[in-house]
Amino acid sequence: MNFKEAISSHIFTLISKASSELGLETYVIGGFVRDYLLDRHTSKDIDIVTIGDGIALAEEVSRLLPHQPKVQVFKTYGTAMLRTKELEIEFVGARKESYSEGSRNPKVSTGTLEDDQKRRDFTINALALSLNTENYGALLDPFDGISDLKKGILKTPLDPNKTYSDDPLRMMRAIRFATQLGFTIESNSLNAIAENHERLQIITKERIIDELHKIIASDKPSTGFKLLENTKLLPQILPELIALKGVDEVEGQTHKDNFYHTLEVVDNICLTTDDLWLRWAALLHDIGKAPTKKYDKKVGWTFHAHEFVGSKMVYRLFKRLKMPLNNKMKFVQKMVLLSSRPIVLASDVTDSAVRRLIFDAGDDIDSLMLLCEADITTKNAKKFKRYHKNFELVREKIKEVEERDRIRNFQPPISGELIMETFNLKPCREIGMIKEAIKEAILEGKIANDYDESYQFMLTKGKELGFILN
Repeated sequence: MNFKEAISSHIFTLISKASSELGLETYVIGGFVRDYLLDRHTSKDIDIVTIGDGIALAEEVSRLLPHQPKVQVFKTYGTAMLRTKELEIEFVGARKESYSEGSRNPKVSTGTLEDDQKRRDFTINALALSLNTENYGALLDPFDGISDLKKGILKTPLDPNKTYSDDPLRMMRAIRFATQLGFTIESNSLNAIAENHERLQIITKERIIDELHKIIASDKPSTGFKLLENTKLLPQILPELIALKGVDEVEGQTHKDNFYHTLEVVDNICLTTDDLWLRWAALLHDIGKAPTKKYDKKVGWTFHAHEFVGSKMVYRLFKRLKMPLNNKMKFVQKMVLLSSRPIVLASDVTDSAVRRLIFDAGDDIDSLMLLCEADITTKNAKKFKRYHKNFELVREKIKEVEERDRIRNFQPPISGELIMETFNLKPCREIGMIKEAIKEAILEGKIANDYDESYQFMLTKGKELGFILN
């Protein structure tokens, strides 16, 4: 089988030339080959393995390129990186690896191409294409990765227990690839992940989250989360989700399984947005339900204030997983906190309630509406249609109120400085009281969101507090 078309571009012929000049054997390996064969022409990362000095090959390729890009060398790993306008190319000498129990960082020694293919995580990532003159474009496939690609199977080249124990991040990668590609993890491999699940503890949070982000960014994240749960990996990463699993029954009354409901919500929102952090909000929107779940004889199961509790849990979760404690986290917190507000509105769409929702959500109002619509998981067709119709009414009301009252990113028409100047005041808590009263009056629709009505309201409020005009 010949794949010259896959490596017909200028960069590969140039690498071949550099390799020949240095007297090296060189191959394209891994993701580029896999994605080409799957007709997924999305790979911007290219892995080059050579029998010899990968760093020297990278430097020679750089010398032959017109712009001679800088070669980034990682001596610890014996690798080099070269970036062109569109591609990121990594060069490495073929190697053998051995691992110690407490680390995923291997001891490395020089090896053959087959040694290098044996150390790969999956047979579909061990495929290599020759860049050598005598057999340019030939496929080297010692583990029948082509067959696994055709069958949609993820299988390790060697014993899966050893593969996952040596580098436990491969367990996350297996689930990520299964989710992204729609592949099945071969049964022995799946069992090995479950057997080695505790080994995940030696992996840094950053590497785990990188794989988790790719799962969440896939078309159907529920596939990955179900695999993470079935293989006992999820409790180590997101115990807050595991706590949602299961259905309790008291006096014949049950509640829905909020774990599987959450996965449905995440899949739903993936149909409408690629925003990673909105997808995170969908994943975490109900995490406050586990700690707030109670049974009330009069009303049944309740989850009072679960949105507030959940938004507080987001901070602890992000901190534990070493995720960014910045505006991304604050956005997720806001979405979780407000996640039920439009649902309540849908049954009673008043102007004042809509104004408050717009005020609290600001520019994130559209994201919030997407989250709430994704939260509709009922299997009753009539209810499904009715709920979506109600949200259409909420959207229309939001648009109407926003165009009229300009509440989004609300800025008070009256400043604290003007209040002090008007009543000859020094800084005091009463100034804040007047500003808050103006804001409330606008949100309740008592006055318009403009300077004149707000100014008159300020004078009235100041008079009530006994202030004298300057």
